[in-house]
Amino acid sequence: MSKKLPETTAARAQAEGANPEEAKTSAAQPEATVPVLPAADWSNPLRHPQDRRLPHVAGPSGLVIFGVTGDLSRKKLMPAIYDLANRGLLPPGFSLLGFARRDWEHQDFAQVVHDAVREHARTEFREEVWQQLAEGMRFIPGAFDDDQAFKQLRAAIDELDASRGTSGNYAFYLSVPPKFFPKVTQQLKKHGLADAPEGSWRRAVIEKPFGRDLASARELNAIVHDVFDPDQVFRIDHYLGKETVQNILALRFANQMYEPIWNRSYVDHVQITMAEDIGIGGRAGYYDGIGAARDVIQNHLLQLMALTAMEEPIAFDAESLLTEKLKVLKSVRLPEQLGEHTVLAQYAEGWQGGEKVAGYLQEEGIDPQSKTDTYAAIKLEVDNRRWAGIPFYLRTGKRLGRRVTEIAVVFKRAPHSPFDSTATEELGQNAIVIRVQPDEGMTVRFGSKVPGTSMEIRDVSMDFAYGESFTESSPEAYERLILDVLLGDANLFPRHQEVEESWKILDPIEEYWATHGRPAQYASGSWGPEEADEMLARDGRSWRRP
Repeated sequence: MSKKLPETTAARAQAEGANPEEAKTSAAQPEATVPVLPAADWSNPLRHPQDRRLPHVAGPSGLVIFGVTGDLSRKKLMPAIYDLANRGLLPPGFSLLGFARRDWEHQDFAQVVHDAVREHARTEFREEVWQQLAEGMRFIPGAFDDDQAFKQLRAAIDELDASRGTSGNYAFYLSVPPKFFPKVTQQLKKHGLADAPEGSWRRAVIEKPFGRDLASARELNAIVHDVFDPDQVFRIDHYLGKETVQNILALRFANQMYEPIWNRSYVDHVQITMAEDIGIGGRAGYYDGIGAARDVIQNHLLQLMALTAMEEPIAFDAESLLTEKLKVLKSVRLPEQLGEHTVLAQYAEGWQGGEKVAGYLQEEGIDPQSKTDTYAAIKLEVDNRRWAGIPFYLRTGKRLGRRVTEIAVVFKRAPHSPFDSTATEELGQNAIVIRVQPDEGMTVRFGSKVPGTSMEIRDVSMDFAYGESFTESSPEAYERLILDVLLGDANLFPRHQEVEESWKILDPIEEYWATHGRPAQYASGSWGPEEADEMLARDGRSWRRP
């Protein structure tokens, strides 16, 4: 990999065989630059508003990643940036700055990005794309309380404005633990980095968790909004960047066939599942004390529930989506008996993938007395006209049967059947299942006659898969979300109001769990504890096997 950084005019001229004195004279002359419009006024001159063939391309801009040496940056962010560049969706002068406590030069940072891209990028590696991207890479060594490092960061941004034409447009990605948010944001404010030059923009990108309860979420929001306006803050929930999640809106509001049945008159219940087949890995320090409900239900699953249950927005824009999602979250009603309609559990030892695996309490770094949940299941209702009385069952867990995320809308049985009971004994309930991952798509389950002389009706499935229906593969969620940050499109980012409403739902459940016994146990490789099965059995229902 080439580690060459942009050369000076004099060095470039000398390398090409020019007279050194001429080179000095040339260096003294200002280089011709192409004027770049401020991003606020920038638009693609080749794009017609009604032309859907050209994708949205970010205007002049750069990205600063704090905590650039972490796993998230290496496995997701850097490959996503390369994939965007490879697809022609980043401007030619796009710049990437890394900030971390490492004694690296710019070339060392470029090598780290190169290795991450080679290992994790979705698209094919192309040397010419890499070279153009690498020319805009800079690294700033230092701690978050190091004023000198932030002065260097500002100098690097000014230099890239001049050399790469970024027009002062920068997003600051805080890929750091929440405890560092106050210091980083205050340093950005102190050194004038949060203030955009005239006609430019500055934005902050925050990774979850957005607090650990309502009080801490409000405190975090106050800290961040003291430096950045609410519309400058982009909270990343990577699930909302997945094509299938966005397809929930297309499925519901672009098709007439679903709307008449998407309500309490036809729907029996809704199940939203996010299952993982791995344990906590090396995340003991983060995970213990947080748990499955705070890590997944508070953000991912409540967002999926809001998209599934919301009314049609007046437009597909951030404010309209926020309005409708907030209506759902504000309408959520908790069950009166939390002990009967919520379950928390921990995985015990068992067999998974042909290997014997340890239980949660035996994992390295975990307190043997820990009450942190690795599995959580809760029953919620949405108290409005469309959904009154219809339960939404949310569950998530680690060390379950397989990795899968899905939304299953299960319908009521036909009110009358002219067939005898033996003909329909293998017939279940109709369902629409939206598969978020890993096999993105949708399944419609319905009853059909089995070929033969007798009348026997059995469940069959009609399948739609992204990989089979479209020639273009789905981009990674971080590709879509990083591009939306640079475009200033907030449609797929939870606002602070949604975050706070979600904590209002989960906090009473967490408080109940904290004072009522210990988590149940379930064998690794299973689909959760018996208590979760009993929770649905009380309602005369059962969990789907994804």
